[in-house]
Amino acid sequence: MKDTYGKKIVTALAKAGKKGLFARDLAKACHVFKKEKKAFGEEIALLKKEGRIVTVKDKLVLSKLLGAYPAVIVRLNRTFGFARPVSDEQDVQDVFIPGKFLKGALTGDKVLVRPARSPRGDSPEGEVYAILEEGFSNFTGAIVKEEGKLCILPDSFARFPIALEKGENMDYREGDKVSAQIVHRGGSHRDHRAKVLMVYGDAQNAAACAQALVESEGVPVEFPEEVLAEAREVSGRGIKDSETARRLDLRPEIIFTIDSAESKDLDDAISLRKMGDVYQLGVHIADVSHYVRGNSALDKEAFARGTSVYYADQVIPMLPKELSNGICSLNPGEDRLAFSALITLDQNGKMLDFDFRKSVINSRVKGVYKEINQILNKTESDKIRQKYEGLYDTIFLMKELADKLIAGKTNRGAPALETSESKIILENGVAVDIVPRQQGESEEMIEVFMLQANEAAATLATMQGLPFVYRVHEDPSMEKIDGLRQTMAALGIDTHGLTDGKNPRELADLLRQVKGTPLFEIVNRTVLRSMAKAKYSTDPIGHYGLVLKNYAHFTSPIRRYPDLTIHRILSDFLSGGDKNKIKKRYEKFVERSAAQSTQTEIAAVKIERGCEDFYKAEYMKPRVGEEFDGVITSAVHHGIYVELPNTVEGLVKTEELPDGEYEYDGMMELRCPQTGRRFRVGDPVRVRCVKADVNLGQVDFVLV
Repeated sequence: MKDTYGKKIVTALAKAGKKGLFARDLAKACHVFKKEKKAFGEEIALLKKEGRIVTVKDKLVLSKLLGAYPAVIVRLNRTFGFARPVSDEQDVQDVFIPGKFLKGALTGDKVLVRPARSPRGDSPEGEVYAILEEGFSNFTGAIVKEEGKLCILPDSFARFPIALEKGENMDYREGDKVSAQIVHRGGSHRDHRAKVLMVYGDAQNAAACAQALVESEGVPVEFPEEVLAEAREVSGRGIKDSETARRLDLRPEIIFTIDSAESKDLDDAISLRKMGDVYQLGVHIADVSHYVRGNSALDKEAFARGTSVYYADQVIPMLPKELSNGICSLNPGEDRLAFSALITLDQNGKMLDFDFRKSVINSRVKGVYKEINQILNKTESDKIRQKYEGLYDTIFLMKELADKLIAGKTNRGAPALETSESKIILENGVAVDIVPRQQGESEEMIEVFMLQANEAAATLATMQGLPFVYRVHEDPSMEKIDGLRQTMAALGIDTHGLTDGKNPRELADLLRQVKGTPLFEIVNRTVLRSMAKAKYSTDPIGHYGLVLKNYAHFTSPIRRYPDLTIHRILSDFLSGGDKNKIKKRYEKFVERSAAQSTQTEIAAVKIERGCEDFYKAEYMKPRVGEEFDGVITSAVHHGIYVELPNTVEGLVKTEELPDGEYEYDGMMELRCPQTGRRFRVGDPVRVRCVKADVNLGQVDFVLV
């Protein structure tokens, strides 16, 4: 009956057009009998919830006749938001919604959106017509006082404080960082009411803000007792002789790890020999899938987390420390079970063959990047020489092969992009220094060895037609390439070789043109922004940025779930499993794993970047009033962003620029038409820090 009414309602409203019908007139048009009024009303309510009909001045109207469509609020800022249309189509473009047209909608709300009456640009812009279904309503913010009353100023979605529900028992005070929940919805964000759920401490303390962000993203810091118990039990079994007897015994081989000094989850080790003109590279990865079995409590928890999260001096691991720092960590001098990629390469570093074997290894030493770099540039101390005694030949052979692999990457046409990463130095949990991370020869060496193993794993999967989780990187969109071309033209850079951007070599050539010039900074950043985001997929479409046909993540199963997924699949295949059975067992699972791994990675990146901003602001807070040299990294309508040599970035607001009105060119500069003065990305400037807000992770500068 309901389905019949649904069709009748839609037909009747279609005939009525934009004028719509009152509910009683619609009931007449649908010939509703008295005893069927309840069912009729339920069907109207369902159609409203689905966003197919709306009420306009007490009349019911088909949404599509108004150009309206259902969407989900996916992101909120203090002055605007974005809604993602509900659609079966791939690559749906998010819709920009100005704050005044959000109608109080919050992240996760299902809403009805209609196109803006006067959009300000080419990108889709709309306004919320109605809220169909309320989503998640928890948020973080700082306690502030307004008109003598304590309120909460949200970190996002509103520029003004939200009133707190009366009669709360939570002990909070002005200046505290808190998490809260909307308990009453109003017609706008200003009219909402909230209650405090958790107090983290001073909102100007980076550690408190980081804890709030982690919890707001739903990332659990502690493991459930069931998971911890299973980790203790699995770890306590140790390694049985019967297990090592079944494996390739590589314990006599020269194998060792190379990582940062502070790393405790050592999941990859390297070996290398040269036989005539060929290299025998061994990439030995902790055999986590041997300990974390499918559908176990450990596995379910790892799937939910998806990845480890790293910020400042903190790690939120994907697996309990009994595994990540214990039985699965390739600690020196201890027998460990590994999954080894044994790769044969020719004298130019081209992969000739590969073999994947379950193995047992014993790492000779915990290699440290800084120490290996000193060995390579011959500045090491006697203490380091003693530590690496007997490994020098292997280390220099690794450098020899790595140089060839790096050259091969360049020859493939991979863009040589540069990114700025920072290391935060803490004392008593407070940021006291920020230093840029330096990538030395040993870091590059390990990176290209890991790429080689990842490529080999993906190649094996495609050759055998196995269900798999690939790491993919799509071509940049034509819209992004057009924007890149416009920016390059404005800089006076020849874009003759830049066609549709399908060939990464075109971007590599652009970067090569400006390498070593003042333009490199802006070109590097513009090329980076033109790139698509890498993600996980069951479809082996390749990796654009690396210029690889086959690529997956195989080398970090301790801290990434997609790696653990493919270890499990490859283990089944190598043990002689029937490919049809493997396909049946994993084809649905890899889809879930790829989707979950992509989402948890996005959340982890958000946390890591957000926490970094908190600590950088904390570092700058006692330096308010000091002057610094920096470089303009981006220009926007509201100002220019300046980055200091230590990677701290701050905003110089447009109203703080020298005399005159400034216009934004939409790409890379602000210019004053009256004076002709301009501020362009890449320009060096001297600034003074005038504000550092830890709670928001924001730093403000003015020009000196």
